[in-house]
Amino acid sequence: MATPVPFANAPDVQVDIQASYLSNEDLAPVPPSRRKWGMLSFAALWISMSACIPTYMLASSLIGGGMNWWQAVLIIFLGNLIVLVPMVLNAHAGTKYGIPFPVLCRASFGTGGANIPALLRAFVACGWFGIQTWIGGEAIHKILALFIPSLAGGVPLPILGITGVQFGSFLFFWAINMAVVYRGIDSIRLLLNIKAPLLIALGLLLLGWAYQNAGGFGPILSQPSAFDPGQPKAGQFWSFFSPALTGMIGFWATLSLNIPDFSRYAHSQRDQILGQALGLPLTMALYSFIGVAVTSATTIIYGTTIWDPVDVLTRFKNPMVLLLAMIALCVATLATNIAANVVSPANDFAHLSPRKISFRTGGFITGIVGILMMPWKLLADPSGYIFTWLIGYSALLGPIGGIMIADYFACRRQQLNVAALYDPHGEYTYTHGVSVVALIALIVAVLPALPGFFVQVHLISGNGLSPFLLSLYNYAWFIGFALAFTVYLALRKLAPGA
Repeated sequence: MATPVPFANAPDVQVDIQASYLSNEDLAPVPPSRRKWGMLSFAALWISMSACIPTYMLASSLIGGGMNWWQAVLIIFLGNLIVLVPMVLNAHAGTKYGIPFPVLCRASFGTGGANIPALLRAFVACGWFGIQTWIGGEAIHKILALFIPSLAGGVPLPILGITGVQFGSFLFFWAINMAVVYRGIDSIRLLLNIKAPLLIALGLLLLGWAYQNAGGFGPILSQPSAFDPGQPKAGQFWSFFSPALTGMIGFWATLSLNIPDFSRYAHSQRDQILGQALGLPLTMALYSFIGVAVTSATTIIYGTTIWDPVDVLTRFKNPMVLLLAMIALCVATLATNIAANVVSPANDFAHLSPRKISFRTGGFITGIVGILMMPWKLLADPSGYIFTWLIGYSALLGPIGGIMIADYFACRRQQLNVAALYDPHGEYTYTHGVSVVALIALIVAVLPALPGFFVQVHLISGNGLSPFLLSLYNYAWFIGFALAFTVYLALRKLAPGA
């Protein structure tokens, strides 16, 4: 069992950490004097990050899949209640020791092996960065088309599948994001302060438009579920419910791992727990309701389901209203993107070589990978958004969360040797810096979801495979988390130092 070394009471530890090549200014523990985030700070953080276009699209995609409004909102609320548990648990170590996510991973994966979960988390963040950048770029594209209507069309470019103007708009918004990264993380404070009101105002604008044009909330909220008797998908509710719930958990499964990057600044455990509990589930449910209501209204108004708010906004007749709405969307998306999708991967990439890769360099790597992932293809349809993207990466992140929580709470009883986390020859080096136990647990936990994932992305055919085996993919996060938790505990008892 590791002996705790309270950073606050051991000033000599600071010298050792600064001298280690496993540390830099961004990865070192946050001293108590800088841990000033209270309950309201965490609530505001989650309100700001949850009130975003992907939240709107998340709810809308459920409507597009056949759910009615209350089924969609309920499943989002339930998914966020579930993911709140690992969110709060993983935040504990950050608050207690002031350490970021990749450093916490060293306790379970090893000082070198921690790069594996850090990189997996980083690449998922790169995907999210690309998605948010594409949304902002599309808003810019629509603004340009207001003044030059011919820019609204065009021939898709080979391989990319989007027009040159769309790609140019995407790159322009990407460059704005990179400029913020260059200036440093402090430059987004103003954006975060104004971001949530902008998105809420934009959401209310859309809600008012939907209410007026659909004849009130009655017709909007009375839209039947496609799973009801007599409807096109009658009797298929539970087959859609399970993967949808997994997708809702996958939405914030990213932050449930790297929440120590933020909780390391918390004043107390009470502040991070209550702040997250108040800020996350309710905001997700309330903002998603706007997405549900507006998407349902588009079915009534246009006879087709439009789940992308940018496409909905283009239906507005007043150019000034559209211009202001798109500008608000760009500013709000920029703030969310930097806070949610750059801070953590920048730290994760810096973890590869702390002395050579700074936060700024890590942010630039995030931006480049975000382009290469071609995010517009992830958002091409609702099924791809939920069943391929959200569930797919939850199969990786669920097991990582299970291993981290098993190690910190069950094995170490919340006690870490902070100095050893930065010591290349300390107790967390395991086997040449890598924990074999953690790697085996991770691989075993990911395996059950692989057949279903390969079928989902059309790498293999599902013909001849067991339906039960394929169905495991729908529960990827749950199965991966439970398997990794169990296997890690069992193997750690058999081989404490492996």
